[in-house]
Amino acid sequence: MSSPRVLLLWRVLVFMAALSPLVYWSTQVALQQAGPEPGKYLLLGFGLCALVILLLTLSLTPLSKLTRWKGFTLIRRQLGLWAFFYALLHLSSYLVFILGLDFSVLLQDIARRPYVIVGMLALVGLLVMALTSNRWAMRRLGKRWKPLHKVVYLVLALVLLHFFWVVRADMTDWAGYALAAVALMSLRLPAISTRLPSLGKRLGLR
Repeated sequence: MSSPRVLLLWRVLVFMAALSPLVYWSTQVALQQAGPEPGKYLLLGFGLCALVILLLTLSLTPLSKLTRWKGFTLIRRQLGLWAFFYALLHLSSYLVFILGLDFSVLLQDIARRPYVIVGMLALVGLLVMALTSNRWAMRRLGKRWKPLHKVVYLVLALVLLHFFWVVRADMTDWAGYALAAVALMSLRLPAISTRLPSLGKRLGLR
């Protein structure tokens, strides 16, 4: 199950799965199937995709402890970079389709919509993690690397706050993502996290 070929295939499949939303949404826009406002269609899609991939990234450590399969650990950096990529596309869609690249409007928009600042702070956090996710950065940072990458928890909170501000009229979707985030954070509590290996063994996952 952990042979080099299996792990390579696993990484390729993850890459294709992560790329597929971009291909699908771009095709929808090209075929004029994205509704009357394709810019907003892409803006929302990219933002939600970044959130989903971020949640999937945070699920890898609990899954790894449950199963002891190194494939989950292997794709952690890959998914983290995909989350940053889609967050960057989300920002780009906002700048291009909402602001029309008129940066003079940006300050006005920030004053009227504080969630823009929250979203940008989350993106900065993802950028920091993306830039320091390589082996060179890990060697340079040493023991400081793990504490630095715990900024992902702050990023998740900021993303959820950003999303909350955007969809205040309909909280159904937001509540689902928030509950998923709470569940994933609960699995990281020491009282639960230390029991995951034994639970995985009892369930036959290892």
